Amino acid sequence: MNGRHGRRIPNGRRSAAGFTLIEIIVAFGILALGLTLLLGTLSGATRQVRQAGDAGRAAMHAHTLLAELASNLRAPASFDGELEDGRYRWQLQATPWQDPNPRAGPVRTDPGAARMLHLRLDIEWAEGGPQERLRVESLRLALPPQGGAP
Repeated sequence: MNGRHGRRIPNGRRSAAGFTLIEIIVAFGILALGLTLLLGTLSGATRQVRQAGDAGRAAMHAHTLLAELASNLRAPASFDGELEDGRYRWQLQATPWQDPNPRAGPVRTDPGAARMLHLRLDIEWAEGGPQERLRVESLRLALPPQGGAP
């Protein structure tokens, strides 16, 4: 027996055009897997964008804090505080700079000379995990007090 278009159909039954139930289930499974991977990638990207934004704000705060506090520092000194209603926590430590390769011979010091300070600023946000911290280290010149005393 011939079908509509001249094809021979076994057992005299016409074949149905379309997909079987198994093919539809497999297609939905592949679609669900693809959407799951896509959503996972997008949520990871969103998290990375948020972390980068937080780190950028922390760097901006570090720059501002160093500009405001470093001009009048004396060593040793330690300061701490919070920014943005406690979202960022910071701690600044100023210590006298130690030359890693000191010169041999007697060391002469001028009590009225400026001193080099080593500044270490730590900023944390959120829970303060490894990717939620910023440490900035800098050297600054500290002028002597007006009276010339160290």
